[in-house]
Amino acid sequence: MSSENSKNFSEESIFKPAKAFSKNARISSMAQYKRMYQESIDKPGVFWAKEAKELSWQKKWTKALDWKAPYAKWFVGGKLNVCESCVDQHLTNGRANKAAIIWEGEPGESRTLTYRQLHREVCQFANVLLAQGIKPKDRVMIYMPMTPEAVIAMLACARIGAVHSVIFGGFSADSIVDRLEDCQAKAIITSDGGYRRGGVVPLKANVDEALKKYKSLETVIVHQRIGSASCPVKMKRGRDLWWHEEAAKASPQHEAKAFDSEHPLFILYTSGSTGKPKGILHTCGGYLTGTYATCKYIFDMQDDDVYWCTADVGWITGHSYITYGPLANGVTQVMYEGAPNFPDFGRFWDIVEKYQVSIFYTAPTAIRAFIKAGDQFPEARDLSSLRLLGTVGEPINPEAWRWYHEKIGGERCPIVDTWWQTETGAIMISPLPGCTPTQPGTATLPFFGVDAAILDETGQECKANEGGKLVIRKPWPSMLRTIYGDKKRYRDTYWNDYPGIYTAGDGARTDKKGNFWITGRLDDVLNVSGHRLGTAEVESALVGHKVVAESAVVGCPHEIKGQGVVAFVTLKAGIKTSDALAKELRNHVGKVIGAIAKPDEIYFAPALPKTRSGKIMRRLLKELVEKGTISGNVTTLEDAQVITDLQRQIKK
Repeated sequence: MSSENSKNFSEESIFKPAKAFSKNARISSMAQYKRMYQESIDKPGVFWAKEAKELSWQKKWTKALDWKAPYAKWFVGGKLNVCESCVDQHLTNGRANKAAIIWEGEPGESRTLTYRQLHREVCQFANVLLAQGIKPKDRVMIYMPMTPEAVIAMLACARIGAVHSVIFGGFSADSIVDRLEDCQAKAIITSDGGYRRGGVVPLKANVDEALKKYKSLETVIVHQRIGSASCPVKMKRGRDLWWHEEAAKASPQHEAKAFDSEHPLFILYTSGSTGKPKGILHTCGGYLTGTYATCKYIFDMQDDDVYWCTADVGWITGHSYITYGPLANGVTQVMYEGAPNFPDFGRFWDIVEKYQVSIFYTAPTAIRAFIKAGDQFPEARDLSSLRLLGTVGEPINPEAWRWYHEKIGGERCPIVDTWWQTETGAIMISPLPGCTPTQPGTATLPFFGVDAAILDETGQECKANEGGKLVIRKPWPSMLRTIYGDKKRYRDTYWNDYPGIYTAGDGARTDKKGNFWITGRLDDVLNVSGHRLGTAEVESALVGHKVVAESAVVGCPHEIKGQGVVAFVTLKAGIKTSDALAKELRNHVGKVIGAIAKPDEIYFAPALPKTRSGKIMRRLLKELVEKGTISGNVTTLEDAQVITDLQRQIKK
């Protein structure tokens, strides 16, 4: 956001937490936040030791932090089993018969697992893995739909010390090969298929295709999700096993052994980049402490909450805020298998009403899609159970924030706009719902232990409203430990700009109150006639117009300005495109940000190219405007026809 834009949207729109919410919140005042934050910065070992003590440890650590930049070790000498904190502890603290996971499949079937039932299934599957010779530190790939079995598989790996690497179910066979080759996995856990918008995604068939190229894999375990002629499965003797058959032979009893705090927990590959995939490595003790604490404070999790994070387990959000953080807090959570618009855009709100969801965490992309679909869908449902809303994945534009606040939260629910990354493991910048005044478009203030700053190219801290690089100056428990198998790439990618300081790769600024405004990836920052413009800034201005549902902005070479601004705009239902409207939108951007930000070209698109998780693939749009064609990988696209239509429009 520019300072002009932030004034329009934020200085006149400060939302303070309702007294009724603050009264029962874990952090109920800014004075309490400031006191705890200062302790977390001045005495990080003392602060994080208090949080870590609430988890299940089989051996206490001797030192909270060992820091030799850029390598951190947290809770040195401590031993734990991550699965104990997420499952076992709840068998003895009164939650054994409490619902852990309430699952709904896309066709409509539902299933509830209590913590006792979850424990039984995790133990049983841990024994299945052991029977196949899986040992501590062996890598196990997981390629599954959004079913409880995906979480069970992750927890079972953690229980026996195997390192899981989850692949998003929308990825192609080639993506599976890349990841298998990088981590040299010993086994892969998959399903026959999964449901998506009424169709079936053939997951096992994709695995079979990948294994034509990667032949070192020893074991494939297949969960039967579809089980019909619509999803035929070929099983290779000696390699492929049915989950249900192996589980029937396995004991439901398993004693959780302790592993070192720095024992590897999972590798998660970053998506959408070219070249060799980056395997982000997270370890046990620090990661679990970070996800546990952020869930507890940022989502203000209470024992009677019903929590729903709409992410896929294939992303870091699904790891931290479906599998590990919520279960360590003993919360009841909802899992949903399918698309948010199947059979229509009322599906999410049906689920909120049906299960009385109280905490709802979703992506701005989804929110903008709901805006385009129309207010009639949420208005037809009872959403009064909601008490807290959250957003994740990208900066949320102010107009989407306002709609979310009014139409979903009924103007009573605080919104936690969270900034974090696969690499950070847990939320780094976010409001605390019981105390932080919120403003549309800003993630507000750093979480405990997060020493965030904005630096210029020389390493000096930027002044208020001066854009620069977002950095973290001190280690935090849930930080990545390395890029798997490539320490040099780890150092060069994240620690090369400023000595001993983590560079996030995002552009940002702070306002006079210290709130952080994320402008987007640094490679999404345009240099127009010497002026730096965040693409998120221009997108936000466009979506601020009453007829725009969604937008994506990229740069293109410009003979005079260096870079031009190209906008792809999706209009709300019933709005017709015209040259006059394009001119009106250009002028609107000029009014909100300044003339320098006016798009040189505006293309009206019925839909934007997205992955199945809802992430806009700006890389493809950039390639389109620069070359007129697409040569990159499009296998993760939700709908490839979108690119074909845009190509035709650009050629005209």
